[in-house]
Amino acid sequence: MAYQMNFAPVMALAPQLFEGAFNTLILSGQSIVAGIAIGVVGAVGRTEGPRWLDRAIGAYVELFRNTPLLVQLFLIFFGLPYIGLRLSANAAAIIAVALNLGAYSTEILRAGLQAIPRTQIEAGLALGMSRLQVVRYVVIVPALRIIYPALTGQLTLTLLGSSIASAISATELTAAGARIESTTFRSLETFLCVAVIYIAMTFTFRFIYWLIGLLLFRRKAPPKPSLIADISEISRVGV
Repeated sequence: MAYQMNFAPVMALAPQLFEGAFNTLILSGQSIVAGIAIGVVGAVGRTEGPRWLDRAIGAYVELFRNTPLLVQLFLIFFGLPYIGLRLSANAAAIIAVALNLGAYSTEILRAGLQAIPRTQIEAGLALGMSRLQVVRYVVIVPALRIIYPALTGQLTLTLLGSSIASAISATELTAAGARIESTTFRSLETFLCVAVIYIAMTFTFRFIYWLIGLLLFRRKAPPKPSLIADISEISRVGV
């Protein structure tokens, strides 16, 4: 006999799915803010810091980029109590996801910083731009333009990857779906709804990232555009 789809039991518990989606956004948002902060510090440390700092940050990056997020999550949630630090499921999930994102964003941001030639920075200073203007228009904006697609793609993966927090019963969308499935026994219908919500969140954030990209890179011009053109010219021949 063919399987009969029945979404009614799942829809009756839809508020639990919406609550789980909201909790996913909170968990992901906190993890992203912390992860980007870690990435900025790590990228600056690797490009501008001493050799020992570069190696220490590199070891952190390799550790978290070459182990599964699930293993990192388990080590934090189940391992830290052995040294007297017991965390809630949500706190452990935020820390694990943030450290994982921090490792990836460190390398993404470092690539952007290294893509800006030193001669271009020196040219900006030679043309009379202040250090703040050089950092803003010669370093940050061009570097962010270079790494923006990779960075926003990683942020989207972070949103989706937060679903792994359900493995330690963190209160997020996938965990909410698992609870509904165990109540209704409608596995296919439940996780189809979960998938639709994830798709809606993903496309919403991709649209937001696209709008931010328009605002940062297409509509906002520096106050002295001639200087930026001169910088490119001078940096090619040297200061």
